Amino acid sequence: MAKVIVHSLFTDFDIDLFKAGKHFRLYDKLGSHPLEVAGVKGTYFAVWAPTARSVSVVGNFNDWNDSAHLLNVRWDSSGIWEGFIPDVGHGEIYKYKIYSNNHGAVTEKADPFARYCEHPPNTASIIWEADYKWKDKKWMGYRAEKNGLNRPYSVYEVHLGSWKKKNGNEFLSYADLAKELTEYVKDMGFTHVEFMPIMEYPYDPSWGYQLTGYFAPTSRFGEPEGFKLLVDTLHQNDIGVILDWVPSHFPEDAHGLGFFDGSHLYEHPDRRKGYHPDWKSLIFNYGRNEVRAFLISNALFWLDQFHVDGLRVDAVASMLYLDYSREEGEWEPNIYGNNENLEAMSFIREMNEAVYSNFSGVQTIAEESTAFTGVSKPVNLGGLGFGMKWMMGWMHDTLEYFKKEPVYRKHHQNDLTFSMTYAFTENFMLPFSHDEVVYGKQSLLYRMPGDEWQRFANLRLLYGYMFTHPGANLIFMGGEFGQTSEWNFQQSLDWHLLQYEVHSGTQQMVKDLNAFYKTHPALYEKQFSPEGFQWIDYGDHENSVLTYIRKGHDTKNDIYVVLNLTPVPRENYRIGLPKKSGTMKELFNSDEKKYGGSGMSSNISKLAKKPWHGHEKSIEITIPPLSIVIFQ
Repeated sequence: MAKVIVHSLFTDFDIDLFKAGKHFRLYDKLGSHPLEVAGVKGTYFAVWAPTARSVSVVGNFNDWNDSAHLLNVRWDSSGIWEGFIPDVGHGEIYKYKIYSNNHGAVTEKADPFARYCEHPPNTASIIWEADYKWKDKKWMGYRAEKNGLNRPYSVYEVHLGSWKKKNGNEFLSYADLAKELTEYVKDMGFTHVEFMPIMEYPYDPSWGYQLTGYFAPTSRFGEPEGFKLLVDTLHQNDIGVILDWVPSHFPEDAHGLGFFDGSHLYEHPDRRKGYHPDWKSLIFNYGRNEVRAFLISNALFWLDQFHVDGLRVDAVASMLYLDYSREEGEWEPNIYGNNENLEAMSFIREMNEAVYSNFSGVQTIAEESTAFTGVSKPVNLGGLGFGMKWMMGWMHDTLEYFKKEPVYRKHHQNDLTFSMTYAFTENFMLPFSHDEVVYGKQSLLYRMPGDEWQRFANLRLLYGYMFTHPGANLIFMGGEFGQTSEWNFQQSLDWHLLQYEVHSGTQQMVKDLNAFYKTHPALYEKQFSPEGFQWIDYGDHENSVLTYIRKGHDTKNDIYVVLNLTPVPRENYRIGLPKKSGTMKELFNSDEKKYGGSGMSSNISKLAKKPWHGHEKSIEITIPPLSIVIFQ
């Protein structure tokens, strides 16, 4: 059996960068890399295990014999073990067997940098290197413009395992999804898809948020080239791709990152900072240089190797606060005596700087649920450096309002109008995500009050309100056609519901809203600026009516929005407008029959010289029940 040959891909400069936490392309060095050394084909292995006494590569090729292929430790105190094994190549499965200097601990670990993993419940890594010829050059050429913050962002959030099944309960492959999902998203008019985590994870009920293979697309749907095909196909159809990314915590599974070399290598050694009580998982040690380099390399890996257009960073709030989900006495203040995790904040800033300085036309998006300031402000201005932040407060207040019976809404109109007091403090994305349709919360449709007609009218109104509220927007799969049941990760969406007109009508309305959003610059050119929004009237509590203006760069593109939040039609309803002349035209009406509505017309009158709402001229309009009307 061929022995390990001394070989290295590391230069002294690589090692210096790694120790300083500044090496952001570690995936080119660490892990398994098929190559040729002195005319011999094989695989170079490198793993960081500074507490190890010995490290060996075990796999089918050596009958999992931990004395057959012992790696060599580098002389430079980097803690990296490496070596070249001849005649071992693409497709072989392997792990690292680590004997620790820490009380004789022994671990058998998957490769943290593996590009491909065995299908769960198997846990070994797979040597993988295959060519893929990208065909998205056109998209990558104009992505910076297409993906800018002054462009439409209508995001379709997808869990690949349950979007659709075949033959009853089989996963669609990446290749299947490249065809079917792309066709659907393109037809619906969404500008982006956001995938819940596709990095390898062992436990299906975690939905992918407990990762063990940070550099490997999950094998559930095929090989890594299949995922590249999916991204490539979406790009060729003008659809951006956002990945959920989880640098906040990782599971304690035996083959994962926890207690990797018999020491707390990746996780913080202090359980007050290194263990997440809610998720029973481990928290990265953000103050350790090599761990920061691992995570930032991982962020850049997906942007580099898979042409991804954005990263939505999960559970940012849990990273920012030392007392997150902890009681008194279970956390320790920072050096300033407060609850901010300074190391995590520093890591986040460095990650965002690395992303934006290395890749043009990408975005990072924070799922951050608190009032932490400056999340989407640039790092050089004291912010965290994200491109956008999920507007969790808006989501919560809006759903609380809409679940109320309309007769009570006049007492709670502030639930809707309050968002405008802080709407421009961050670059907000409005999310109706997977978290809102699980754990007994019910589907969005069934959170709406009233009979079937009112439920669907409320849902259509809710979506219309979201699309016309400042900010980008996101809808979780199934919501676009009024899924009736809560999301179940084990089952396909209820596509059979589309045989019913109320569901197909809702789907058609979301499709039309996407088209409307993309063709009306007033909805996106200034979506993160107070210059892009103006109230006409937010005080008509008695009628539960809201009226406002959305503005773009050119005033002739301004659009006017009116919401009737009750099932009572409002006839001859007067609205003051800043326009001096011209005929008003209805552009969108959620009560159209094709959407499942009553078909009531808005009957907008001519602009008359009658002062109203502080303007010299006004119109009269019929506002259909539980509807949104947009006019110009």
